[in-house]
Amino acid sequence: MSIKDQITADLKDAMRARDQVRLDTLRSVVSAFGYRRIEAGADLSEPDQLAVVQKLVKQRTDSIEQFEKAGRTELAAKETREREILQAYLPAQKSPDEIRSIVRAALSELPPDGRNQGALMKAVMPQLKGLADGNTVRQIVGEELASA
Repeated sequence: MSIKDQITADLKDAMRARDQVRLDTLRSVVSAFGYRRIEAGADLSEPDQLAVVQKLVKQRTDSIEQFEKAGRTELAAKETREREILQAYLPAQKSPDEIRSIVRAALSELPPDGRNQGALMKAVMPQLKGLADGNTVRQIVGEELASA
């Protein structure tokens, strides 16, 4: 079952359960799928659907950060709930230790004169696409480069 099919089924369940936050969140995902399909000019593949959900999770994370800075805890709590709903459709994220081991392996393969953040990120991100947050990876890459 594709992500879109699962979300559509869960949307119907949320309607029956009258879970308004879940319903609004899933409707926003279906809407984002529609916009992305129009942009692409074709039906979305599974990786495209995953990318849309990841983008929505990132938007929620950024919103939470901004709401907390502004002292709007009720809005931050709502965005946190929406992010949790969306994360259920993503594959399990790698732990910082798993990311660190991948970064170290990639770092050992780079030539000593080519060890910089850009080169290391370029080597690591294809392996971690969809499995780790880019900001977390960037932070770990910076730490590993500093200690190398």
